[in-house]
Amino acid sequence: MHSDIIIIGAGPGGYETALEAAAHGLSVTLVNGGRLGGTCLNEGCIPTKCMVKDAAVLTTLKEAGEYAACNVAYDVDFNKVIARREAVVDQLRAGVESLLAKAKVNVVEGMATFKNSTTVTVNGEDYDADNIIIATGSHSRSLPIPGASEEWVLDSSKILAMESVPESLVVIGGGVIGIEFASVFAAFGTKVTVVEYMKQILPPFDSDIAKRLKQALSKRGVEIVTGAAVTRLEQNPDYSVKVVYEQKGKEQELTATNVLMAVGRGPNVDGLCLENAGVDFSPKGICVDDNYRTNVPNIYAIGDVNARMMLAHVATAQGKRALNHILGKSDNLDFGIVPSAVFSNPECGMAGLTEEQCKAKGMEVVSGKGFYRANGKALAMGESEGLCKLIFDKGSMRLVGAHIIGAEAAILAQQCADMMAAGMTRDAILDLVFGHPTLAEVILAAAANAK
Repeated sequence: MHSDIIIIGAGPGGYETALEAAAHGLSVTLVNGGRLGGTCLNEGCIPTKCMVKDAAVLTTLKEAGEYAACNVAYDVDFNKVIARREAVVDQLRAGVESLLAKAKVNVVEGMATFKNSTTVTVNGEDYDADNIIIATGSHSRSLPIPGASEEWVLDSSKILAMESVPESLVVIGGGVIGIEFASVFAAFGTKVTVVEYMKQILPPFDSDIAKRLKQALSKRGVEIVTGAAVTRLEQNPDYSVKVVYEQKGKEQELTATNVLMAVGRGPNVDGLCLENAGVDFSPKGICVDDNYRTNVPNIYAIGDVNARMMLAHVATAQGKRALNHILGKSDNLDFGIVPSAVFSNPECGMAGLTEEQCKAKGMEVVSGKGFYRANGKALAMGESEGLCKLIFDKGSMRLVGAHIIGAEAAILAQQCADMMAAGMTRDAILDLVFGHPTLAEVILAAAANAK
């Protein structure tokens, strides 16, 4: 069967690119090797954010005595957590299915393998196209240590399949995935310990934000161990798990009922038979140019599989760029300004460069901070714990980085990303009229304090 475009993978990058291509009048075959929506919808962004909401409600109940509610008593029903989460995922997946059907995208269920540079085989049938976009996503990585491959070691998919709240949990990895699960399960009542190899949690984030988050999580009962290399995992006779790690040259250990491996994700390149198409790739991902085209001119790779930036919204944007290149269109997508967030408690958001990255680039910068404790809306909300840090290029005073911890940090990071995309300077931000009282005023305060 011939199509104008074959897209392999039905995550956000894959299915949204398929819809966009169909809207341009192209015939599209979308190969779905799992559940529509991919990891993000089924085992990542959406189900975890459902649990983040449950955790936020429980945290509010715990702190209800600070407000008008007294003598609040409640039980945690994890079955309701699961049921609500699955209902949301099912609703969204049905919506994706409906959109694809309406757009007349040919969805083929199964795993694709390349026969040559224009043809893939799915379930024994051949499909060919003028252009092929690979959007196969990624999988959970694991450490190469004894015990890591045992069935009782959880990853981000297995932990979502749990039917009860664990009594205790060791999270190996203090990145976005690890910190979100740590924050959620701590709110559910689990005793959580995070073990991170680097000197700070959230290595890609600004150090000021990471330090504040560590302090905030510690206050909520999450123990965080940094600069620690996990060396082996063992299961005890009572089925609890021993986590052995080395820190400052000394071997130490932790014991918990469960352990979560959250040390990053690896691109899904195995099984595609990319060598049949002549596509350059490695275990680190598929090599692409700035149009997300591989070394084979008619084959593109978007999203986690190229490992440039593993975020769902980036996969969608890369798909748009690849499709535009196929259509001969130009665009102004700026992949240097991408907002990202950690939906911990408190929330973190960022866009642009960190101070560390600016120094590495040889940039002279100035920064300013705005504090939630000085913000009227934050105090009224009972959310005084937070900080907004803005970074400006010293010469032009253009905004180049924004780093936020506190309520609605993800939304504020998006607002800062919009400012960066518009090329706004410190003075231009100061000339904006900010609504009052709003949390957005921490941005104005940070800009005012930049010197």
